[in-house]
Amino acid sequence: MAHRRCLQSFVRHATALISLKKPPPLSTFEILTSKPNPVITPPNLEPSWFTPLSHFRHFSSSKSDDSENEEEVDESSDGEAENDEVAADLGRDYSPEEKEAEAAAIGYKVVGPLQRSDRVFKDYEPVFAVVQIGSHQFKVSNGDSIFTERLKFCEVNDKLILNKVLLLGSPTQTIIGRPILPDVAVHAVVEEHALDAKVIIFKKKRRKNYRRTKGHRQELTKLRITDIQGIEKPEIKTDGKPLKAAVKMPEKVATAA
Repeated sequence: MAHRRCLQSFVRHATALISLKKPPPLSTFEILTSKPNPVITPPNLEPSWFTPLSHFRHFSSSKSDDSENEEEVDESSDGEAENDEVAADLGRDYSPEEKEAEAAAIGYKVVGPLQRSDRVFKDYEPVFAVVQIGSHQFKVSNGDSIFTERLKFCEVNDKLILNKVLLLGSPTQTIIGRPILPDVAVHAVVEEHALDAKVIIFKKKRRKNYRRTKGHRQELTKLRITDIQGIEKPEIKTDGKPLKAAVKMPEKVATAA
């Protein structure tokens, strides 16, 4: 119904515009009599309600549509501003000091690329650590792989040091930070930069004919934990024989007959 009213009002305005632009017919008296050529001042043919077609937006009889259009314009302008900020951040040139400071604020330090001669991967050790990367915490051991949000200033096969360690644990001791442990480090290697599964974002405003569907895939970085330093590591016995738990035999008590 609203579309029909919109179409009717548009047709009415268009016919009014065409009729205003059409020259009036000349009478026979004006044709026979010659008049001097005065200075012709064209009258204002556009009434007060008329707006040029270049500024034509939407004809509607309700105020809800205008408010909806304003909200859509505001949302689009906010989205464009966010995209401009992200593009400016990606295209910005960072100095080495700024890169190191931002990486330290997130919780890591880039050491350098992994060389072929490096032997960073070790056998499993019964030691774990709780590290913080950005706003997330992970419980890791050497050999584990974790997915974090995309880390800047690092490429695939780069060696990292995760310096925000909150807790260390082993079978013999546990060290808790306040809030972090200063002399402890967790070493990791960047394996790949990937994308998470798609998440559908759907927005709707009822009775406003407003629906927006978007998809988002979060950028991730896969890290492989190689070593945990700062705690005593117990040696693993590799005798090839499984350890058997000692079983206590019940003692026999001699009873006097």
